[in-house]
Parts: sequence; C-alpha cells; structure tokens
Amino acid sequence: MAKSHAVVKKVNALKARQNLGKLLEEVYYQGDQFIIERAGKAIAAVVPLWQLEEWQKRRERLFAAVEDVQQLNQKVKPDMIERDVQDALRAVRTTTRRKG
Repeated sequence: MAKSHAVVKKVNALKARQNLGKLLEEVYYQGDQFIIERAGKAIAAVVPLWQLEEWQKRRERLFAAVEDVQQLNQKVKPDMIERDVQDALRAVRTTTRRKG
C-alpha cells in the first residue's frame, strides 16, 4: 500500500514498545515512518514493508551496475584510458583558448 504523503515521526523506545500495535497500524495503513530513539539517539526505523522492498531492489540494481562497471574496467587497458583523458584535455584546452 504505497502512500506518497508519508509522515516521519520520532518516538522513544519505551513508547514504541507500549504502543506497538498503534504504531504498526499507522505504518501499514497510513504509510507513516517511525524513528525509534533510545536516550535521544536514533537506533532503528519502522517503515512500511513495500518501502523496504523497494529499497532492497534499488540497492541490488545499484550493486549490479557497479559490478558491470568493474567488469568493463577490467577489459579496458590503462593506456587506452590515459590516451582518452589526454585527448579530452586537449579538446577542452583548445575550446577554452578559442573562447578567451
């Protein structure tokens, strides 16, 4: 159940424990998010399950993309990269000189 108007609330651990049922209903039905604090320090978060699942999917896609880039970089030789960098620098310097 995706809600775009999620509210982030802070609650101390004792109140969260005393009102767990109410807290869970607000998370599930209203999409609210709770930061649980102990001694004024944030220690945990309660978020709707769909948000956690979305975060996990995005994280997996990010790590897959990073792995793809790493594998691609292993195929490219350092001297090719250096040549491309030098070409780019020359092009920028040439453009800068023409404008100045």
